[in-house]
Order: sequence, then structure tokens, then C-alpha cells
Amino acid sequence: MSSFKGSFAYTVDNKGRIALPAKLRKNVMPAANDSFVVTRGFEKCLYLYPQDEWNRLEEKVRALSFADAQHRFFVRTLFEWATDCQLDTQSRFSVPQTLLDFAGIAKEKEVMVIGVLERVEIWDPAVFGEYKKNQPATYETVAETLLHKT
Repeated sequence: MSSFKGSFAYTVDNKGRIALPAKLRKNVMPAANDSFVVTRGFEKCLYLYPQDEWNRLEEKVRALSFADAQHRFFVRTLFEWATDCQLDTQSRFSVPQTLLDFAGIAKEKEVMVIGVLERVEIWDPAVFGEYKKNQPATYETVAETLLHKT
């Protein structure tokens, strides 16, 4: 099971490739075999899953009901944007232009690469800053509410 954490500033090259930080790479399970799936995330970011974690997500998605319209919409959207990718010899993965456009990420510009448990999130730094700024509650109040329940 992968466990990613930390935040890193990287640059998207002119071919739409982003290097996976070494501190995140060391937490990729051998079962992933340097294979990943990049897809649309929530809040205008991208999600990068190692193949083993993507397989786990697929199992959860398979349990959804095809008879439910919301389930069908979610599954179609998730898989419409999903693209297989492989780390190259310089530990970079390619992101399709449609995904870069969705997340507001420009080639040859900086991105935030953030480890979030089983996935890695890719953000335009300005979009991530706005996301954090526009939260209705503080980190402390959310933590108090969520951790108090456990």
C-alpha cells in the first residue's frame, strides 16, 4: 500500500512531462511496476495513482450500481479523463494536454506535486493557493471536528 506525503515544486516541461519527486517514488510499491494512471481530480487538480492503487480504486468503482444515474456519471467522468502513463528513465510521467488544460497548468511553468496518502495531486500553485484561501473553515477547526469523532 502506497503512502505519499509532502509537497514539492516542480516544472512541467514543454512536452507536458512532470518528474515524480524521489521522496514520493520511494513509496511506490513494486507491484505498480512504475505504471501510473493520471486523471481528473476534484477542485481543479489532477490525481496520479500508482497502478496498484488505481486497481484498488477500480474495485470500489466496480461495486457501484450501473442502474444509478449518479454512479454512471461519476464512473464515466473518472474514466473519460483517465490515462495510463509510465515513468521514463528520468522518472517523468506525461500528462495529456486536456488534463493540463482542466487543471489550469501551463507547460514550462511550476506545479505543486503533493503526496496525499494513496495518490499524488498535481496543482497549479495559484489554483492551490485560491483553494486553500477559500475554505469555509480553518485547518484547526476541521481537524477538531474530524479527529474528535474518532
